[in-house]
Amino acid sequence: MNPSSPSASAARISFIRETEAARLNQAVERARVALLAQQRQDGHWCFELESDCTITAEYILMMHYMDEIDGLLQEKMARYLRAIQATDGHGGWSQYHGGALDLSCTVKAYYALKAAGDDPAAEHMRRACEVVLAHGGAARCNVFTRILLALFEQVPWRAVPYVPVEIMLLPRWAPFHIDKISYWARTTTVPLTILCTLKAKAINPHKVGVRELFVTPPEQERHYFLRGGALNRAFLALDKVGRALDRWMPKRLRQRAVREAEAWFLPRVNGEDGVGAIFPPMVNCYEAMALLGYPKDHPARQACLRSLQKLVVHRNDGSAYCQPCVSPIWDTGWSVLALMHTSNDASTQMAIARACDWLTAKQELEHKGDWVARAPDVAPGGWAFQYANAFYPDIDDTAVIAALLHIQDRHRAEPDRHRINTDRAADWMIALQSKNGGFAAFDADNTHYYLNAIPFADHGALLDPPTEDVSGRVLASLCVLAREQDRDSIRRCIDYLRATQQADGCWWGRWGSNYIYGTWSVLGGLALAGEDPQQPYIRKAIDWLRSRQHDDGGWGETNDSYIDPALRGTNDNVSTPHSTAWAVLGQLAMGEVHSDSVRRGIAFLLADQQAHGLWSHPSHNAPGFPRVYYLKYHGYAAYFPLWTLARYRQLLRLAEP
Repeated sequence: MNPSSPSASAARISFIRETEAARLNQAVERARVALLAQQRQDGHWCFELESDCTITAEYILMMHYMDEIDGLLQEKMARYLRAIQATDGHGGWSQYHGGALDLSCTVKAYYALKAAGDDPAAEHMRRACEVVLAHGGAARCNVFTRILLALFEQVPWRAVPYVPVEIMLLPRWAPFHIDKISYWARTTTVPLTILCTLKAKAINPHKVGVRELFVTPPEQERHYFLRGGALNRAFLALDKVGRALDRWMPKRLRQRAVREAEAWFLPRVNGEDGVGAIFPPMVNCYEAMALLGYPKDHPARQACLRSLQKLVVHRNDGSAYCQPCVSPIWDTGWSVLALMHTSNDASTQMAIARACDWLTAKQELEHKGDWVARAPDVAPGGWAFQYANAFYPDIDDTAVIAALLHIQDRHRAEPDRHRINTDRAADWMIALQSKNGGFAAFDADNTHYYLNAIPFADHGALLDPPTEDVSGRVLASLCVLAREQDRDSIRRCIDYLRATQQADGCWWGRWGSNYIYGTWSVLGGLALAGEDPQQPYIRKAIDWLRSRQHDDGGWGETNDSYIDPALRGTNDNVSTPHSTAWAVLGQLAMGEVHSDSVRRGIAFLLADQQAHGLWSHPSHNAPGFPRVYYLKYHGYAAYFPLWTLARYRQLLRLAEP
């Protein structure tokens, strides 16, 4: 046969396509098997959730605060902290892999290592001390770090904001009320008011201090607070007045306020899943209970301690770290969605069925949490992010789980199997739709933005306003459920998403890094809503994604884009499997299965697959709080690339003549 003849060319093209299809099938199968191998016995998945150094450092310091030091665990955590210290460049600790020096991270890690016994003269400690001093010293740390230093008597209490426990007695109409701040701020702040008001003191049995980290002696420092705009200056003035009047606070009023705070957090202890199911409020409650005289064997104090211990991850290299929380509902939902596109074999379908049963049992159908302040008449119906968090179900998780249960029911030709569950979930989500049409993570209309100007809120994350990524996910869920009564909510959500699109076509991502994640989340929702992919605003989003693709076919985005939006969708040409998966999924949602951009993205994922069948990357891929605190979801390099490859294969088959 003439190699240049039309028939030879057709044969060559056919051979290439068959080879590519075989490689795609092999990759999907390897990843499917690897993901199934990580399913727990009861049907769920739970991957590690790693943060920066601060949670682990705070765990060590908590042991010294309470004088409950586990020497072996302390050494394992110290090993972890040493391992993640920057070995080049600044020599301190960062908020995320490859990030710039963060002063507060470095101070906490240094203090924890010194408490664990590291010699300040050791090279790694000396470098950390020098870089702290070069950046103004520990007095320039953020509020939460300075509060920790005050508890350890390293700074005077005037170094931290005035946080009186009497805020518990304020009426709902007051400018500040705990219902006006986010769930994470609420659960963290209430026990913290007890510690700050009563000026708690760490036992600190070895009397470890860090005066060497201060440029000016802490008792002489007069510039703990940086002045911002007019509103911030007004709050600082009020802070000063409140501190001056504190000595005149009636004793009975203070005792009543302490009882009110105690009565608030005790029902939320949440067993071994912990207060708010996140580390900071667990620690604050544990220390507050000790301050209030709870004996070590008190059931609430014991449960709180166990909730903290359950967050610890012991690694094979002999190190250990503490997670900020755990993510089983989230991980299980995305793992199931990825597997749904991989195979109809009995083992996969059984795994999916077990996971759906596990998820169904985790839905909160009885307890009304703090969200009831905004939606008092709606029945509960959400899912939490963690194993159990009845007071704080998560709208984002609920959207994912409700959609996958409905999809699974359709697949099994059992449309009513989970109808009660999905109806309750949809009703609950819609009741928490904000006035602007968007959806937040936990509350509706949590938008009292002036509160981010108070001295306590220097992290700028006191609120839980609607965001594009959560709204896109809820839109997708409601469109999958396709209930007639939800049409108006869907329309309002689409209007919100159109209004929040950036000028260059992308969307911001609150809970994943960053604009690539946000753009995928929104495009997935808009596609299921039936928005025409040829509309200019959608083409603009697709064009934006393609403009950020790297030469190797992948995508990546630095967390610096939360600081400088000009960096959105960029990462110095470093491609990551999770960002690539999101960028390709966003395009696939809009029917771009045959585009060169998608093909190159798929090629990157195929080439980047690891020997164990999944993917990995050291980067932190989500913010806890943008600009302040970041997370590494280990599961993101497992299920998102698999879902992308499987979905691509499915769409290719559907497009075949």
